[in-house]
Amino acid sequence: MNAVIDVAESTETRQTTKTHDTVASLSDITKRYSNGVVALDGLSLDLRRGEVVALLGPNGAGKSTAVKLMMGLSTPTSGSVRIFGADPRNAAARIRTGVMLQVGRAPEMLRVREHLTVFRGYYPNPMPYADIVKAAGLEGIEDRMFGQISGGQKQRVLFAISLAGDPDLIFLDEPTVGLDIEARRGMWAEIRSLAARGKTVLLTTHYLEEADSLAHRIVVINKGRVVCEGTPAEVKSIGAGLSTPSGNVTGDVKIIRCTTTLTGKHLLAMPGVSTVELYGKTTVITSTQPESTLREMLALDQQLHSLEVQSPALEDAFLALTADRS
Repeated sequence: MNAVIDVAESTETRQTTKTHDTVASLSDITKRYSNGVVALDGLSLDLRRGEVVALLGPNGAGKSTAVKLMMGLSTPTSGSVRIFGADPRNAAARIRTGVMLQVGRAPEMLRVREHLTVFRGYYPNPMPYADIVKAAGLEGIEDRMFGQISGGQKQRVLFAISLAGDPDLIFLDEPTVGLDIEARRGMWAEIRSLAARGKTVLLTTHYLEEADSLAHRIVVINKGRVVCEGTPAEVKSIGAGLSTPSGNVTGDVKIIRCTTTLTGKHLLAMPGVSTVELYGKTTVITSTQPESTLREMLALDQQLHSLEVQSPALEDAFLALTADRS
């Protein structure tokens, strides 16, 4: 029941985002390194107030470069980077951002409480200490040395540090690596809460379930370019289209699994059906008109059983979108 509630709340939150104020932007960015490697090739990306954006791509796609540019840690070869309307290296812009890096570290001989106190001291209007502790789930370990806590607890401390300045823009790089299921769900809830309060979150993750659950918008990049952008449902639909013979699927794509006596030729003639695959006794059908497809299947095959209907998996869409088609 909790899982169903979590998904429902996430969907509602994503659908009711009303503001579209641009917080950060990459405009026609090219980043070429001295060794000739082109990390970004004409990439454009906007982040808006109150949304969670998941930036996805295979290793080497340019995700880290894009984040470094918005953090002011690198400069583009060409193009424009703006954070809150200013250069990302501008002190006033940087003080409104928070960062959690996958490879982040902290001095091990300081207590958790001391880390939070130190980082809060860097900002003129920090988040209240008690709010940070609650948001990161650090109750009960505040007086422990950083070097003596578990890997998952360290990850939660780094998340807390990213919130110290009560930022309006937060970069989270693989934030839930090493967390158990309960801690991961807790961090997801806090990320949703941040967006509901008007904060903007840029998330990079290899947990595609995480992107599917959290993101208002998913941006898939490959070889330094945006290859797909949209809501999780839109990205999955586009990915499903790439797997069809025509490469063009629109509508509410669903995957239908069942055991049926109907032949593949018969199924492909039904409304909305784009692909039919047989795995042993199980038939797997992709349809953009699932209700019409199912009505006709059930009318023609009274023995149909083991029926399952689900949306395409984001993992399948990701693989299709980033496949080498050269």
